[in-house]
Amino acid sequence: MNESPRLAVIGAGSLGRAIVRGLLTEGVVAPERVVVTTRRPERAVEAAAELGVGTAADNRTAVEDADVVLLAVKPQIMQSVVTGLPLGGRLVISVAAGVRTDQIEAWAPPDTRVVRAMPNTPVQCGAAATAIAPGSWATDADVDRTEAWFRSVGRTVRVEEGHLDAVTGLSGSGPAYVFLILEALSDAGVKVGLSREVAQELAAQTLLGAAQMLIETGEHPGRLKDRVTSPGGTAIAGLHVLEAGGLRTTLMNAVEAATARARELADAGSGSVGPTGRR
Repeated sequence: MNESPRLAVIGAGSLGRAIVRGLLTEGVVAPERVVVTTRRPERAVEAAAELGVGTAADNRTAVEDADVVLLAVKPQIMQSVVTGLPLGGRLVISVAAGVRTDQIEAWAPPDTRVVRAMPNTPVQCGAAATAIAPGSWATDADVDRTEAWFRSVGRTVRVEEGHLDAVTGLSGSGPAYVFLILEALSDAGVKVGLSREVAQELAAQTLLGAAQMLIETGEHPGRLKDRVTSPGGTAIAGLHVLEAGGLRTTLMNAVEAATARARELADAGSGSVGPTGRR
């Protein structure tokens, strides 16, 4: 049986903890082979106690004993964190949006193997959508490992790095769109006589169930929509109103606008775009 890899998590905030929690739950890594660090040592101790893993005195110490390094720090401090760390020969997984693999490679030793992963906020409940893109020196095995790890906290896709801004616009910012839709559906339920609790539970389960049907069947959403829509029925009446209100166009425009904004922020190097939904 292969020994669990040694993992160093640089930046054990909410995102870093959520990822580690998923890896531990799925048995991908063993808790005794994981160390976490944060900018404030007391937060590292708190995270380690919560997860049942170890801590290191500093980032350098954590990295020296690691096979894989997860960089979960804010984009604007990535360069200062990476510069000088002994990352050579290791797989480095970055979840910082707006920081390209070639930038990390330039700050790190020349044989550092970098893979970018872009999970969204449902990583906190093991239901993330994660896009993965390799850097120049990452091997196929590195990408396979990264993909397998992020499957433990949701679903994954592989994309070219140039498409990660589009990923940010769709799945990265997407939970915000869905929460707005859920809020509107819940409000509508209240308007037609349901209690807030019942309306919200029905709305949330309806979106969850519809998404699960799409994933499990692999069918086009238009075909699934048609199955719900009987001639002269309730669904077609509601769909007519949604189409008249421009819902389809509005959602498409929202994804396009978010993608454009992600590109602006990445080009500016502002670090304002984060992988946990604050976009």
